[in-house]
Amino acid sequence: MVKIDGSGNDDSLITISSLDKQYQRGTETITVLTGLNLDIGKGEFVAFMGPSGSGKTTLLNLIGGLDKPTSGNIIVDGKEITAMSGKDLAAWRARQVGFVFQMFNLIPVLTAFQNVELPLLLTGLSKKQRRAQVETAMALVGLGDRMMHYPRQLSGGQEQRVAIARAIVTDPTFLLCDEPTGDLDRDSGNEILEIVERLSSEHNKTVLMVTHDPEAAQRARAVLHLDKGILQEAAGGVS
Repeated sequence: MVKIDGSGNDDSLITISSLDKQYQRGTETITVLTGLNLDIGKGEFVAFMGPSGSGKTTLLNLIGGLDKPTSGNIIVDGKEITAMSGKDLAAWRARQVGFVFQMFNLIPVLTAFQNVELPLLLTGLSKKQRRAQVETAMALVGLGDRMMHYPRQLSGGQEQRVAIARAIVTDPTFLLCDEPTGDLDRDSGNEILEIVERLSSEHNKTVLMVTHDPEAAQRARAVLHLDKGILQEAAGGVS
């Protein structure tokens, strides 16, 4: 279920109401998002498209608790994240959100295993429990045999798969993917999209993805178009 009419739904995982985002540049006010309403159900795979500067990444950052809106609110799984303090928001983000970016952001002096394990070091899990979760995440992205390799020993597609494993190792409620195939060739990009698609369809992960690639967007169940901060057009069964 994905709706942009602002009517709300009791089954929504993410509910966004009357969302505005503005920035000040000197004396000038830059409006990025205007009156945005959006409801997304659990397990949905949604792609956001639109020209550069249309507000796509800003929207992901707001949903992921990396930024706060000028007005409006965001409720995720019954919690209004826009009302949280910075400390509470950081703790919520660590538990609930997995981030996948265009740049893989792996630490080159750590093995793939150690890169994936990093988010778990902030939890109270034992070493044995951490290892089990890392092995599960690496298996899900098809890299169970590359855990002891360093980033320089991996292809770009494999590095992005490690980044996805790092994003899912804490079993987050949803994934935010910002141009996850932007630095990859078509074949590697398709491998990444297949993994993301499986996470949604087989593991019931909610996935929100920003992309400029129409072929990548076709993998999603719903495609939303942002232009000048407004959700103008929708496809794939969105109302």
